[in-house]
Amino acid sequence: MRHVKANSPATENPRSRNAFPSPPRWWVWAALVVALLLFAAGTPEQSRAEYGDVVINNFSDDAGMRPVIFPHWFHRIRFRCKVCHADLGFKFQAGGNQINMLKIIDGNFCGACHNGEVAWSVENCNLCHSAKPGTPTQVHENTLQKLFGLPSTVKAKAGSEPKP
Repeated sequence: MRHVKANSPATENPRSRNAFPSPPRWWVWAALVVALLLFAAGTPEQSRAEYGDVVINNFSDDAGMRPVIFPHWFHRIRFRCKVCHADLGFKFQAGGNQINMLKIIDGNFCGACHNGEVAWSVENCNLCHSAKPGTPTQVHENTLQKLFGLPSTVKAKAGSEPKP
């Protein structure tokens, strides 16, 4: 007579086991390598602005930094216009604000939310400063550019207010 342990696979109810067997160890390592390769390929040194993004380059080139890509629609989905344009004082014009890092660190403009509590803080420069160097201040691919071929670029000099 053959003795079978009570908890052996021969006596275990097949429905009580996990429906999916655990993958072999090589599969886990292969998935990790693929994920790392995709992550490395998906994090380019420079980002491209997409439709409606605002590229801000009032001071970046002069400071040796890449211009900022502000994802307008990402923010617009979450907040009403008045939050930024009335409450925080952003003008309705690309390049219309004299934004610099000191003002942001002091809690003005982007720094009202990007303070490490509401949203990420300023420690990782590349999260915002990700445009191709030399990209002018503009609303990327705005309607005027598309319909009439008009440039919507502004290059504001430090200390000067753009003309309305």
